[in-house]
Amino acid sequence: MDESSSLLTRAKRWARTLKRDVIAISLAAGDPRTPWPARLVALCVVAYALSPIDLIPDFVPVLGYLDDLIIVPLGILLAIRLIPPDVMTEHRAAAEGREGRRPASYAGAAFILAVWLAAAAGLSWWFAKEVLPQ
Repeated sequence: MDESSSLLTRAKRWARTLKRDVIAISLAAGDPRTPWPARLVALCVVAYALSPIDLIPDFVPVLGYLDDLIIVPLGILLAIRLIPPDVMTEHRAAAEGREGRRPASYAGAAFILAVWLAAAAGLSWWFAKEVLPQ
């Protein structure tokens, strides 16, 4: 086995682990044993990770994949650290059975869309005020 196939195998395993953990985090967010700060972080991470719309679109060179490679895994790591270990272990086991079914977060998509619309409105307002002649 050469080094590139080993790297590819590890990357695929890591991606499967992330998918499982996103589902486990979403389950833990609804668990009453999870503290509210962990729930808040978990809900934000899950909403963004499952959102069909990215904060930085993937077609933007380099930055487009920044959220997929850095922001989402760091958010998952933070949520996992905030959720009690026994709760996380239980929900990881439950997430194993749901592996083929990936939910979509329409609330996350709505949030990202709202951020983009607010940015567009702010940019339009600034352009109208500063650039266009009075």
